[in-house]
Amino acid sequence: MTNLIKTPIESAEIMKILPHRYPLLLIDRVLSYTLEPEKTLVAVKNVSINEPFFQGHFPATPVMPGVLILESMAQACGVLAHVAQATSGEAGGIYYLVKIDDAKFTRKVVPGDQLLIEVKQTRILRGMGKYEAQVTIDGQRTASCQLMCSEG
Repeated sequence: MTNLIKTPIESAEIMKILPHRYPLLLIDRVLSYTLEPEKTLVAVKNVSINEPFFQGHFPATPVMPGVLILESMAQACGVLAHVAQATSGEAGGIYYLVKIDDAKFTRKVVPGDQLLIEVKQTRILRGMGKYEAQVTIDGQRTASCQLMCSEG
């Protein structure tokens, strides 16, 4: 099956897919996706010193909160689920994060970093999807987890 939604998917199109808006839209661009033999997606989040969370986390040594890194991975899963449904002719709904397993953080995320977010759907059943996700910065694994999302 060929990709019917063109890549890259820019922020304006991402906002048509996800209900999130600034400051909680945590994907800037989708670089690529595949639907066969596996459903995968690669997205980017550019981390700027202007992010509102840096005002309090931590002002003297700004670090992106881990929960927001997890949220960026969950948003990438939501876009992948939408793209997979759209290309199969189904109407795409909103996906909600329902479970996180095996979350690991191996590097701090600081202003100027570019998160490369990679997600893979490992299972889908009755509107529930399981995903493997990881974030890298300059080729270094920064975070990884397993996510479960539910169509709402």
